[in-house]
Amino acid sequence: MNLAAASFASLRVCSRATSSRALARSSVPRAHSRLSALGSRHYSEQAASQETPPPKAEDAKPDVAELEKRLKAKEDEVTDLTGRLRYLQADFLNLQRNAAREKEQTRDYAISKFAGDLLETVDVLSIALKSVPAQALKPSSSSSNSDVPPTPEPPLPKNHETYLHELHEGVEMTQRQLLQTLFKYHVKPFDPVGDKFDPNHHEALYQAPVPGKEPGTVIDCQKIGYKIKDRVLRAAQVGVAQDTS
Repeated sequence: MNLAAASFASLRVCSRATSSRALARSSVPRAHSRLSALGSRHYSEQAASQETPPPKAEDAKPDVAELEKRLKAKEDEVTDLTGRLRYLQADFLNLQRNAAREKEQTRDYAISKFAGDLLETVDVLSIALKSVPAQALKPSSSSSNSDVPPTPEPPLPKNHETYLHELHEGVEMTQRQLLQTLFKYHVKPFDPVGDKFDPNHHEALYQAPVPGKEPGTVIDCQKIGYKIKDRVLRAAQVGVAQDTS
């Protein structure tokens, strides 16, 4: 019995030594791999730290002076633009007022030149009216029914026929002067008697059957028409021949 127990004890000691050596051998590669991983990690961190150094605290802080300078420049720019905008707004308002005033003056004084040229016609008409004295316009003493004898008046230097003739000449001269003024402004009269009736140029007042006249022909002109260049200023008032059939 003692020999068997001694053999079993020696066998257990040998198995323990063998297992401890196996464990030691298996742990060496693991330790080596761990050391390699730690070394590579330390190397990569060291390389990264050498390539990109961490920013310093002084560089991370914003430059307050530079920011204040930029802010001051922007404020000056805003002030300048605001001043320009107000100036342009005031200039635009003045332009609107001037344009409205010029438009009003143009409307009020558009016919100034035309009216000035007509003043000569008014002067000629005044001379024609003055050519007949007031005494010639009074009724004759023979037509008076008053019992009081009329006060004798000095005889007229001219007879009534002469005054009438001078008045006619003055009115005719006024008409000629007025037509010349209208011609100056491209206003011309037209008499459509004998023309074909045109509703764009004529205004029919009546129709009458006239033998020998083609229907629709202008046979009479009560008021002549006027054109300003190619535009009708006033249509002629006419009578038109009617169909006799």
